[in-house]
Amino acid sequence: MTLLKQTIVWSKMESPVGLLTLAASTNGLCYLTFNKKNNSEVGLDIWLNHWLRNVKLEYNEVETLPYIEQMIQYFAGERKIFDMPVALYGTPFQKMVWNQLTTIPYGEVRSYKEVAQGIGSPKAVRAVGGANNKNPISIVVPCHRVIGSNGSLVGYGGGMENKKFLLSLEGFQSKVKHNHN
Repeated sequence: MTLLKQTIVWSKMESPVGLLTLAASTNGLCYLTFNKKNNSEVGLDIWLNHWLRNVKLEYNEVETLPYIEQMIQYFAGERKIFDMPVALYGTPFQKMVWNQLTTIPYGEVRSYKEVAQGIGSPKAVRAVGGANNKNPISIVVPCHRVIGSNGSLVGYGGGMENKKFLLSLEGFQSKVKHNHN
């Protein structure tokens, strides 16, 4: 018996926060990340090899267009809620955190502590931070909406300038200077 390889379609898009790489399975968007060092395929390959072995990767702008259109609408300020299907690949704990992030409304923020409380693990603040850092679907799973308990803009895999831009786009203005650590 030969198993058919699942096809993962991917493409890139220009955005106000730089080049984004996105990929989707038949179940929905599974990867959306900021391009690092102009090599979008390397990060995607590493992620795929970790979570989805035995897949066929296909560059396909047509099949990723519905996701790109929602991202364009978001960056234009026309979309506050994403209604695209997503396929989360991660540990059970990570998925619990990422699902909790999707409950943070547009233009609002939560602290890592509040996210930990939201998943019923109030002492798991550092673990929530670790899960945030591993979020494979930036922006749509809004890890940029998580801040320090003192209101500071801390830690963002996409870069602090991008975090500030996304929060500003959504109308959130931080009252505290961000932490450079």
